[in-house]
Amino acid sequence: MFPLRDTITYHGTKIATFGLLIVTGLAYLYQLSLGITSYEVIFYDYGFIPASFFKDPAGQVFTIFTSMFVHGSLLHLLSNLWFLWVFGPAVEGRLGLGRFMLLYLLSGVAAALLQGFALPESMVPMIGASGAVSGILGAYLILFPRARVLTIIPPFIFFFFWLPAPIYLGYWIVLQFISGFSAVPGVAWWAHVGGFLLGLVLILILRPKRNYRADPFWECWRDYC
Repeated sequence: MFPLRDTITYHGTKIATFGLLIVTGLAYLYQLSLGITSYEVIFYDYGFIPASFFKDPAGQVFTIFTSMFVHGSLLHLLSNLWFLWVFGPAVEGRLGLGRFMLLYLLSGVAAALLQGFALPESMVPMIGASGAVSGILGAYLILFPRARVLTIIPPFIFFFFWLPAPIYLGYWIVLQFISGFSAVPGVAWWAHVGGFLLGLVLILILRPKRNYRADPFWECWRDYC
């Protein structure tokens, strides 16, 4: 299921969300400009490699942060940025720029560390913003339990429907756990779990501002039907 938008009307800045979208996109364009050979080298130079980190934490700690801005493909990039675009503005509207960035970066840290502890001997670079974005999803679940998410099932069944945010995000995190325990290759599932769980906890500490409302469900439904 793919999210399209939510029912939250938010007020305030979206500078952090827009800034992350732009910086992450520019980082990918820079990767492409280096050519195929250097493009792949970046994964090992700036991706988070669990085995390397635990061997030399002080020398590799920077990769926890740089890995958030490195992506393996255009689809990888766009999927992460889209989830950030859908769920980020509402969370930023509640937290403000500074606390939103703190949530994002610390979620990325938690994501890398849990993935590292799950696969401590792995030499495969972990890259992408998905762990940090997962923290935004966890925070969203706590902040907006009455929100709804307009969802589509691609690519064969283009059926639009609204789901309560707890159902959508609950389905999403259960899928991450199942995939992680099943050791489905190609995706850092435990990074998603780590970021999401950190977002759940950290949002309770950050104590966000109350400057939002949830749009009535029937108004949003009328806009899309």
